Amino acid sequence: MGKKKARPRRSFTPEFKAEIVELCRRGDRLVGQVVEEFDLTETLVRQWVRQAEVDAGRREGLTSSER
Repeated sequence: MGKKKARPRRSFTPEFKAEIVELCRRGDRLVGQVVEEFDLTETLVRQWVRQAEVDAGRREGLTSSER
């Protein structure tokens, strides 16, 4: 089996990340559906959701501003 071609590194605005997190939180779509629709990786989206939970104080860790 051949290796997958590496995807070029992309950058995303904080507004876009917040929109994706909100779509995942609402519960009307699964993370996998959001990932496919916006051509993102599941790991990246789950990382954004976790960071948003930290920023909101619902999870332990460094907030975005502390990083």
